[in-house]
Amino acid sequence: MPNILIIGATRGLGAALANLYASGLKNTVFGTTRSSAAPKNEKLNSKIVWLPNIDVAQEDVGRRLVNQLGMSGGGGGMVEGGVKALDTVIITAGYFATEDFVNGPKWAEEVKMYSTSAISPPFIVHSLSRSNYLQRGSKVVLVSSESGSITLRHKKEGGGNYGHHASKAALNMVGKLLSLDLEEKGVVVSVVHPGFMRTDMTKGVGFDKFWDAGGAVTPDEAAKSLAEWAEKLDMSKTGQYWAPRGPGDIGTAEETLGKGLPTPLQLPW
Repeated sequence: MPNILIIGATRGLGAALANLYASGLKNTVFGTTRSSAAPKNEKLNSKIVWLPNIDVAQEDVGRRLVNQLGMSGGGGGMVEGGVKALDTVIITAGYFATEDFVNGPKWAEEVKMYSTSAISPPFIVHSLSRSNYLQRGSKVVLVSSESGSITLRHKKEGGGNYGHHASKAALNMVGKLLSLDLEEKGVVVSVVHPGFMRTDMTKGVGFDKFWDAGGAVTPDEAAKSLAEWAEKLDMSKTGQYWAPRGPGDIGTAEETLGKGLPTPLQLPW
């Protein structure tokens, strides 16, 4: 019975992924929430096993996570010693605060963006690995963004958004390094741009005005393509940076990489 952990499962892409996986009869799906109790949302599948009080911006996030996994219910997937192995771990948690050069960068917001996107993942993955939740064949998917690619940055989109874009670039490096650390153990680490999505996050920073022109998709659509990507992952793609949905929603793809790009698309760092 596959065991799936979604970090940041209460809304957006994380909620869509949790619902999608929970719809599988044989899956046990664990979802994290920062709240002290399971979310009361009828749109979330009742099969999801909620792990409360998991805040990725807190230093003890890894310890809290493995402690709750050890105490939680949910069936199947027991490995030697009674430890439950995780087949797939998807870290979706993110935060986006806009910045520009005229008004200047925002210190506290940048700290939050880096903590959420780039600092917490190695703590989470390290704790899961040390507690034997990651076994040979386990897959870790780090949800990044095309905005983290230095090569894709182009004058047509201008500067600004320092904390968001740079924290995603930092996450890309974290993913590469984790893949090297976990290679001998046989754990796959994949860094992905899931697509430009119609979420509260992109709407909150005013990007909803680009939804139609930019080919933005719903979280459900992005979740489906990401889950299909994760299903096919093996060690041949560990440590790589991909856009499973291809170049369609990457506004600078043709200017920086050329025309006739494939889907899925391996992204440049």
